[in-house]
Amino acid sequence: MQQCRRLAHRVLLVLTATLVLSCSGDSREWQAATAAQAYYEQLAQGNAVRFLEGKAGVEQLPADYCEQLLKAVEQYHEDMQEKHGGLSHVRISDNTLLLADTAKVQPVVKAFLILCYSDSTQEEIVVPMVEADGEWRMK
Repeated sequence: MQQCRRLAHRVLLVLTATLVLSCSGDSREWQAATAAQAYYEQLAQGNAVRFLEGKAGVEQLPADYCEQLLKAVEQYHEDMQEKHGGLSHVRISDNTLLLADTAKVQPVVKAFLILCYSDSTQEEIVVPMVEADGEWRMK
């Protein structure tokens, strides 16, 4: 009987610790989702360069390819302006989760964001995020 109580107590402690850690604003998932949100908020403000700087490995790409990417991001922003009157704000969805990238053994967080447009429509997107040099960046 005493062993059952100890086991139940331990299980309760583990469950409580798991709940506290999962609700913590400092979790890796939360950090990655917050970074993704910040990059998309830069895009909402029309700052395509700052958005593109949030892409992992962009600094290692050839300059002409970076310019093509920048034009694509600017076009994406313009499309949002034309179709929805622009992006008014970005929210983090509750669906964000941490996965293991088995090919590179690197954790990948799939950040779910809700893009809220000026015409009151919304769109949920998934932004894969990787940690590079202590900073979360878009994959």
